[in-house]
Amino acid sequence: MEELNSFELSKEYLEALRENIESENVAFIQESMLDINKADVAAILDELDMMEALFVLRALDPDFSADILNELDEDPQYKVIKAMPPEELATLIDHMDSDDAVDILNQLVVNDREAVISHLEVKEKSLYIIELLRYDEDSAGGLMAKEIIKANLNWTVVQTIDEIRRQAENVEKIFSIYVVDNKEQLLGRVALKKLILASSNTKVADVYEENIISVPTYMEGEEVAEIMRKYDLEAVPVVNVKNKLVGRITVDDILDLIRDQAEEDIQAMTGFSDDVEESDSVYRLSRARLPWLLIGMVGGLLGAGFIGFFEEGLNAVTALAFFIPLITATGGNVGIQSSTLIVQSLANRSVFEDSLTKRLLKVLLVAVLNGLVLALFVMGTVVFLYDKEVKFGLVVSIALFSVVLLASFMGTLTPIILDKLGINPAMASGPFITTANDLMGLAVYFMVATLLLNL
Repeated sequence: MEELNSFELSKEYLEALRENIESENVAFIQESMLDINKADVAAILDELDMMEALFVLRALDPDFSADILNELDEDPQYKVIKAMPPEELATLIDHMDSDDAVDILNQLVVNDREAVISHLEVKEKSLYIIELLRYDEDSAGGLMAKEIIKANLNWTVVQTIDEIRRQAENVEKIFSIYVVDNKEQLLGRVALKKLILASSNTKVADVYEENIISVPTYMEGEEVAEIMRKYDLEAVPVVNVKNKLVGRITVDDILDLIRDQAEEDIQAMTGFSDDVEESDSVYRLSRARLPWLLIGMVGGLLGAGFIGFFEEGLNAVTALAFFIPLITATGGNVGIQSSTLIVQSLANRSVFEDSLTKRLLKVLLVAVLNGLVLALFVMGTVVFLYDKEVKFGLVVSIALFSVVLLASFMGTLTPIILDKLGINPAMASGPFITTANDLMGLAVYFMVATLLLNL
């Protein structure tokens, strides 16, 4: 297990580092970062400008620099690789796993990508990369690494151990040895423990396990993540349509995918139309936020129209205006709660998934219970605390109860419908549902007021 050395980035160290970069003191950089974890070095580079970061990467061992480059956040990583000459970037890529190399190269335009590949010294690596570039980056084929240790069914334990030693330099983490036949078709796996304990002349065929979970190259990354979570796998082999072993996906690759998708969903739920970072330009940040802000503004203008339509009623009973924020806020909160639960369930699908009817019935029961509690609480508050008539309290409580029911169904159905249409259901949350529930809430509120107060 890798020992993590405690490191805390201080202002003093950062200033000292910048001074030594300016004076081109390579020895200071190498010595001061000798025992620092690659993730901590990446955090240091995030604080430097692009040229300073480049100088640090060039001062360190290429193998370590390659690890650091992989750890950098997307925006600084892109700036660094864009600034690197093709031959320099190729040197670092030679020290990466093929899946990490492809993630780097996918950020470049085709011409730059081909220039880097042409400078790779490890020709096997270039073949791996060219093959992986064919796959969609969020599919199993795009997530897998080609570096893998496999053993032929007919090999002896001695032959297999020799193969492990031969390939160990290319494979950073060895979880299992995959067993294949003469046509490279996946048959199973053999644990390292069994190999070590078996006698030298034992055949792999006698010690391997046939029952093995694998995924096809075309499987979506989300499905791969669910399989690895369900079966608690640290790595999963990837096969093509002919069941030929072509690579493996490790848990760290899946964690990166889950993190990226979670960030996208959070941004979608909060009203961002693009995947953005805090360090992006003012124009890009504004462009990502404006569409949903405009939708929210249009909703607000429509809400103002609703209120204007009932202007006479508001003039007759001005107290109605006091409870407009209560109605709209409650509807928005209920809608967000409902949609969040549905988005979570869509992300973690069950084999025995409930039918739509059963889901809606459950939503109805929860909404009725919550609505009754909220309505009774508001009724008592309006009548006894605000000293209003019982009829007026009924208006507010009935309207609130109705809004809770409508918002629950809106928050439940919208993500399901978007999911069926192939649209990210997370987009149903946030501004979209809040705006829709505001409009419905106002309409219900004034309709109930009109019926009960004869406005």
